[in-house]
Amino acid sequence: MEIKEYLQEAEDSMTLAVEYLDDTLSHIRAGKASARLLDGIRVDYYGSQAPVSNVANVSVPDARTIAITPWEKSMFKVIEKAILDSDLGITPENNGEVIRLSIPPLTEDRRKQLVKQSKGEAENAKVSVRNARREAIDGLKKEVKNGLSEDAEKAAEGDVQKLHDKYMKKIDDIFAAKEKEILTV
Repeated sequence: MEIKEYLQEAEDSMTLAVEYLDDTLSHIRAGKASARLLDGIRVDYYGSQAPVSNVANVSVPDARTIAITPWEKSMFKVIEKAILDSDLGITPENNGEVIRLSIPPLTEDRRKQLVKQSKGEAENAKVSVRNARREAIDGLKKEVKNGLSEDAEKAAEGDVQKLHDKYMKKIDDIFAAKEKEILTV
């Protein structure tokens, strides 16, 4: 493999780690209502598992409420049960027309828990970035045995380290933004 291919592979892995972190943190509830909170919840729909958004209209009428309007009356109980069984920690209210989820304000302890959870996710992303760097450097060292000059290998290692530093900063920035969002009352 050429140096460019190792660098590209490392950058692709690092990009995926950052995108996964961004997606994961978007599902962590920060006291504001968001339709994305329901993304991980699946309901039984005629024998298959479907996301809530595939069986109902999900809207956010205000900052503290999520409204779910099922397309079929039979789905009310199924959706409510799925929400209760999930780790969302919110009890749905059903008036026969709409299922409402009232997002309670977060307690100080819950905020600290969410920051800790977010920090863990950020750390997992950092581990992925470090692994991508290690794999690229290991690959470059193997190429030295196949005839790549040591100077070229050292220069490429420097490029891999620059990529690593760039993505570590992105992860820190994403985490800092999420932490601020969670701690903002």
